[in-house]
Amino acid sequence: MEEELVKYLIDNKLTITTAESCTGGMISSTIVNVPGASWVLNEAYVTYANEAKEKLVGVKHSTLEEFGAVSKETAYEMAEGAGRTANADLAIAVTGIAGPDGGTPDKPVGTVYAGYYIKGNIVVERYNFDGDRYEVRKATTDTAINRLYELLLDLETI
Repeated sequence: MEEELVKYLIDNKLTITTAESCTGGMISSTIVNVPGASWVLNEAYVTYANEAKEKLVGVKHSTLEEFGAVSKETAYEMAEGAGRTANADLAIAVTGIAGPDGGTPDKPVGTVYAGYYIKGNIVVERYNFDGDRYEVRKATTDTAINRLYELLLDLETI
């Protein structure tokens, strides 16, 4: 799917960035595996620590304190901040619990929030993935790339 996404972005002269916590750069790495990605991806952010979320993409300290790093509010601010900071048309932001530790009853291991920034509009979705740490990260990466592409195609038909 990443090939389709990069082709679409090149054809439509769109740029993309990422703000990644639980995936640790796997989404941007997957995108740059595609020839031509340098036309659409100028920069990306690995915001694993809360301090990085604040410093690099402007997540408010109060948001992290009130809702936590793994929340729809944080994913929203990550997506918005990444798009704005990179001056990109699109952004994918993900924050979650890859495991094996860190889960709670409300947010078990495998809980991920993804924010999709599309020219100033933001959609946030929650996912629950099964598997070990790598499998959660891989499922998050694949799902986020696929979902952004779906959202872009949906916008074309509106």
